[in-house]
Amino acid sequence: MDQKRTPLIEALVRHDEENVASYHVPGHKNGMISIKQGNLYFRDILRIDATEITGLDDLHDPESCIKDAEQLTALLYEVKKSYFLVNGSTVGNLAMILSVCGENDKVLVQRNCHKSITNGLKLAGAKPVFLPTSVDQQMAVSTGIDIERAKKALEVHQDCKAVILSNPNYYGHTVALRSLIEMAHEYGIPVLVDEAHGAHYQISELFPHSAIEEGADIVVHSAHKTLPAMTMGSYLHVNSNRVDEEKLGTYLHMLQSSSPSYPIMASLDLARYYAAELKEKGAIHILEDIKEWKEEIEKIEQLYIILPKSSVSVDPLKVTIGNRCGLSGFELQSLFERVGIFTEMADPFHVLFVLPLHIQVNKQEILNKMRTTIQGYTIQEEKLYPTVIEQEISPFPYSYKELEKKRKQLVGFGEAANRIASQTVIPYPPGIPLILDGEVITTKKLEQLKWLIESGARFQQEQYIKEGILEVYE
Repeated sequence: MDQKRTPLIEALVRHDEENVASYHVPGHKNGMISIKQGNLYFRDILRIDATEITGLDDLHDPESCIKDAEQLTALLYEVKKSYFLVNGSTVGNLAMILSVCGENDKVLVQRNCHKSITNGLKLAGAKPVFLPTSVDQQMAVSTGIDIERAKKALEVHQDCKAVILSNPNYYGHTVALRSLIEMAHEYGIPVLVDEAHGAHYQISELFPHSAIEEGADIVVHSAHKTLPAMTMGSYLHVNSNRVDEEKLGTYLHMLQSSSPSYPIMASLDLARYYAAELKEKGAIHILEDIKEWKEEIEKIEQLYIILPKSSVSVDPLKVTIGNRCGLSGFELQSLFERVGIFTEMADPFHVLFVLPLHIQVNKQEILNKMRTTIQGYTIQEEKLYPTVIEQEISPFPYSYKELEKKRKQLVGFGEAANRIASQTVIPYPPGIPLILDGEVITTKKLEQLKWLIESGARFQQEQYIKEGILEVYE
């Protein structure tokens, strides 16, 4: 198949050029009905916002242009099969989990996973064993799965139905997964990987290795995060025969919209084309441009680029910036936003930039704005990050299905030891769950929680926590 083709967008353009009359949904009738406030941005895109009519195929039973576009994607990523996802990586994560486990099934799960993973486990009624992540104390963040402890957990829980991992983390830190995946396969256990931020990894050997290359059985990519796809556009890749592909497809039919967005699907076709073209040409020119950008950042005395000390690969597109002025990451992010520079995220210490997969033509303009914005701030003594306490392996005494039947109550910290948490406690930093909904609250975790409160940490959904109260199951 020819990677220089874009079968879906070609079909949509042909249909638009035929100047056909629309007596079908959607109601804007190929963009003929629109509101003037949206004409500048919407009218043209609505011309390809079609539905499952003759010549435009059907995402839920692809036979022509959508099938060809998905096959080209599978060919690019060198996998058995690729699916287009129009409901984001969330729907891919839900479908892959439901396809391998059910009620009361045991699964090994990376602790710092996306909420769609825990939601998938709850829908399945599974019984998770959460695996700890390594922590980089220099950055005060979790870098990724602790491979050796994960292997030990696998030895103990050989009866699990799947190993579910998240790699890379939000900061682009990627852990080598091959040895863990190979061990899981020796036991006949499939490995599912939420690789939302790594859709571009297989474009070039200059990027970290993809979980596909490492041998994972299902990998989900958020194409919209780093490739030029529309928001919610994602891929799910099947990379082995260890998963029931028919069952997986059934769950995708159930969970994906029955009215999939053709603009989103077309953008996935175009994103694949872009990735294939970049793979052919090479990414070295982009990485050289990123290197120059980083070197210019380092010349701004108030700013610095921080890298983990841990043995992880770092995605060049993810650049974490700190400051020597005593500003929090949130304050620095706010300063940048005042001059029109909007970053991906901030934490208490850093600001995260996600750089583009192309030469930055306005690079000097952006650098000048950053320099001007921060140059009036005085350099202060370097601050120390709080020590982040690493987690242990966390088996659950009950499955999520069993927990649904239990009532909840509020208790003080003094009564919480050895009770089962009915809320997830997530301190910042580093954004790693300290206590998970459904796990036993240990004395050690309570001591860590008190220490974090005294250190000034904040918590997601912190209602009651700073008052010394937790929600538990009766």
